[in-house]
Amino acid sequence: MILDLLRHGETEQGGLRGSLDDALTDKGWAQMRSAVAQAGPWEVLVSSPLQRCARFADELGARLNLPVQREPALQELHFGDWEGRSAAQIMEDQADALGRFWADPYAFTPPNGEPVEAFAQRVLEAIERLAGQHAGKRVLLVTHGGVMRLLLARARGLPRAQLLQVEVGHGALMRLVPNDDGQLLEGR
Repeated sequence: MILDLLRHGETEQGGLRGSLDDALTDKGWAQMRSAVAQAGPWEVLVSSPLQRCARFADELGARLNLPVQREPALQELHFGDWEGRSAAQIMEDQADALGRFWADPYAFTPPNGEPVEAFAQRVLEAIERLAGQHAGKRVLLVTHGGVMRLLLARARGLPRAQLLQVEVGHGALMRLVPNDDGQLLEGR
């Protein structure tokens, strides 16, 4: 499986969105359309069920005459009490906690949030399922920044504490390809 990862575009609300189901802005739609304009072709489309991913995947699927497979396990990390808040807002009353999360997201979980270890497990299990279902195919996964950071950090062999140092902009399109051992590596 060749796996292209597409992060959703800009959303109507800022801050940590996590499991919040926000719509894209016009700019967000344009970012995603631009990202795929010269890319592909894909044989399979997979999307997070959150509308900031799924609505674009549905539009693209209709244009390419491909069904869209929804994959709930590839939703963004749930940020708990921090969802919907900007980093600046969190810094006002939980600066130490935010600093610990940024320093090592595996070692610190936002209040009432999803542990990154559990997030990583669900994402990696979903990717393994997709690889089994779509062996030998070119797959486009429309997903979130956290999912892409996790997969790219693993492909790059980064230490777990460096997860949040992986840059993934809105509308970013990146490719992972398997090596002989089945490990996904960053590719072109």
